[in-house]
Amino acid sequence: MRESSLQYLRCVKCGHKLELEIFEKENEVIEGILSCMHCEGKYPIISSIPFLLESLSFHFSIRSKLGGYLLLHAKNPKIKSLIRKSLQEIKHVGEDTTDLEKNWVAIYEKSTHTEFEAKIKNTIMKLPKCVSVIEHGCSVGMISEILAKYHGQVFGIDKSFFALLEAKKHKIKNSDFFLADSLSHPFGNKKFELSVALNVLELIEPVKLLKIIRHHTSKFVILSDPYDYERGKNSVKVKLDAKLLRLQLTKMGFKFLQNTNKPSFIPWKLLVNSRLELNYKVDLILAVILSK
Repeated sequence: MRESSLQYLRCVKCGHKLELEIFEKENEVIEGILSCMHCEGKYPIISSIPFLLESLSFHFSIRSKLGGYLLLHAKNPKIKSLIRKSLQEIKHVGEDTTDLEKNWVAIYEKSTHTEFEAKIKNTIMKLPKCVSVIEHGCSVGMISEILAKYHGQVFGIDKSFFALLEAKKHKIKNSDFFLADSLSHPFGNKKFELSVALNVLELIEPVKLLKIIRHHTSKFVILSDPYDYERGKNSVKVKLDAKLLRLQLTKMGFKFLQNTNKPSFIPWKLLVNSRLELNYKVDLILAVILSK
């Protein structure tokens, strides 16, 4: 984590400012703890990734392998103690997703230079320069890197630790990455000139996410999704298709740009392995806020 990011961060439990205790630092904070003096919330920074979650125990409840990994790789006793306590406080253990998240990191790393990526880049390039950008579901940081080339400060948030480790490897000077939930992100009431959420509507409740984006965006929004809601018990409760998504955005005061008022079908090929490819057709939306 970059020390300069501290000024923007807020406690995800109570919204107050955070204080930073540094245990290891090079060009950025490698290990440390972010603390809230108001509610006494504590958030570890491990391998330069801040864990800004309302409940670390809940996060570990389906990622116990990740908890074990972090215990082995964290160096400071305070951080180890915080992780150990969170693991002990798990109330219900679900199916572990650690390996699955690692697998998706590998898939995304192999699936570069797609037609979808080129289309997103073209869309980003045509926008006026935005001083501040947030990307929900930034994953391994491929789009974050493009955003950072054409705009100002980029903040990426995702719930996959291993994806964020890959994002950090890009070493993008004007970006920072956080392990956080988009529906309770750590930026308080900060406004972003551009909000980006690509292919996450089947992972994050769409209507709730749109409300968060509307509240924290001052100018533009870029959204995309293949509307792949066939995820069984893990699927979102309220599903928005291309028509309903645009209807929601219109009600929220957005105007569509670059002819994205109509659904699109942009090819997005993911290379799962040497014998399996996923071929999505992604819908893209670019919109600007008309009403405040």
